[in-house]
Amino acid sequence: MAFYKDKYDVIVIGGALAGMSCAMRLAAAGKSVLILERHNLPGGMATSFVRNGIEMEATLHEMMSLGKEDEPLYIRQYLDEMKVAIDWLRVPEAYELYSPADGIDITLHAGRRADGTWVCADEIDDKYPGTKKEVNRLLETCRKVYESVLFLNEHTLSKAEMLLKHEALVKTAGYSAKEVLEKSFHLPEEVVKILSAYWIYVGQPISTLPFTIYSFLMADYMIGGSYVARGFSHEMSVAMAERCEELGVQFEYCQNVEKILVRNGRVYGVRTSRGDEIHCDYIASAPYPNTVYGRMIEPQSEVPVQARKYANAMPMSVTCFSVVLLLDQKPEDLNIHSYSVFSSDIPFDTDVFWAQGRNLGGWDYLTTICLNYANDEAVPEGMTSLSITTLPLPESFMQVRPDQYFDVKRSVAKEMIKRVSSHLGVNLLDHIVEIEIETPVTMSHYTSDYRGGIYGYQHSMNNSVVARLEDVEKEQYIKGLVGCASHQLVGDGMACNINNGKIASKMILAMMEEQA
Repeated sequence: MAFYKDKYDVIVIGGALAGMSCAMRLAAAGKSVLILERHNLPGGMATSFVRNGIEMEATLHEMMSLGKEDEPLYIRQYLDEMKVAIDWLRVPEAYELYSPADGIDITLHAGRRADGTWVCADEIDDKYPGTKKEVNRLLETCRKVYESVLFLNEHTLSKAEMLLKHEALVKTAGYSAKEVLEKSFHLPEEVVKILSAYWIYVGQPISTLPFTIYSFLMADYMIGGSYVARGFSHEMSVAMAERCEELGVQFEYCQNVEKILVRNGRVYGVRTSRGDEIHCDYIASAPYPNTVYGRMIEPQSEVPVQARKYANAMPMSVTCFSVVLLLDQKPEDLNIHSYSVFSSDIPFDTDVFWAQGRNLGGWDYLTTICLNYANDEAVPEGMTSLSITTLPLPESFMQVRPDQYFDVKRSVAKEMIKRVSSHLGVNLLDHIVEIEIETPVTMSHYTSDYRGGIYGYQHSMNNSVVARLEDVEKEQYIKGLVGCASHQLVGDGMACNINNGKIASKMILAMMEEQA
């Protein structure tokens, strides 16, 4: 009996969150689906690792777009629809911003009160009296844009309908977050900084981050809060993989796809590293277009010139440098009192932080996550799980030679630990039980993502989700081939990748219907 079928409706290259999300929906629609995953575990970056018998979270700081069980947002709705069961834990606060040079130390919480006012508007008003009305007005604008984007994910409207029914989106779509925050709302500079604290982590400074993206993320985050899986991100990945198989998806591990086979402008299968040629009608591809069009399409003569131009013209977004620590005391004993802290050693300026992302170290803006405060079972009693992270650009590591790599990453990690130690007034170096250092090279090596990218392509003012929605059909350069990862329409983050998989499945189902 053959290991593979003669032909599948769809082959999904990559068993990370987007690929599994896509496969679930296709299988639920009765399609035959094969997932080929190069690793021996599902989930891609959504994974964990064990050191000395203790599990440590590799990547998931927060999962957005879930909402409460009785007030689900779109990702929880989709996972519920697909019958994926995950034990989610709500994190205690949105974030703390600690910027001594600006005199800022404030903690914000998600949620709205019964009268519709936002919790964080009260918290900001307590520190900066008289700002509550404008912060509420800003967040209500974000909420309206958020709801419009969700609606447009599923519907097509005329320009007249857009103007009538989605005024906030239309009015702000052509502006950056900085322009809208500073010119449309009467807020002190410190409050603008507080409301900007999180979003450089989507891969753009506020000056070039589209307000559409800012609004969607801010509303999503502040409406529903954020969550972690009790069993780390590995629990989420395993739950999705198991549901794929329950729906009839054939999920094969340790199968690296080397070639995407194309004939007369249309995909007809793949070839794996071990030489298996597997046929299909459609492919959902996790590898970046740079990799797909650069070396995976066979024969290369089938790659349209425009496809190469597209891939080469798309600037990469951020990658990751993270120091994951297991410490020998409780958080309170180490002066750690918050789950999520953004800290700056200089006056807060996202343009400066973004420029620093091109450098190797010397990063003044860091985030720390203490998992204990979201999951009290994360580590043994009396210990602390702490990660220190920044998201530099891929070029930060491009000049590091192989013989320098280990010394460089340890030096940069030590610098980051010392910065956070200075903020805490505790030398964390004296308390380390286990340490792992994740670099752009780690990301590239483990996932094979182009240049270690974690967020796809940059969502700048001239290339945001709004523009991509307009061009999505034009970017189908090879028939039957659809992107299925962070380089897709939505980009950034784990929730977005689950949604990207859903979008990819919708596109494939539409192609199938048209073909029929």
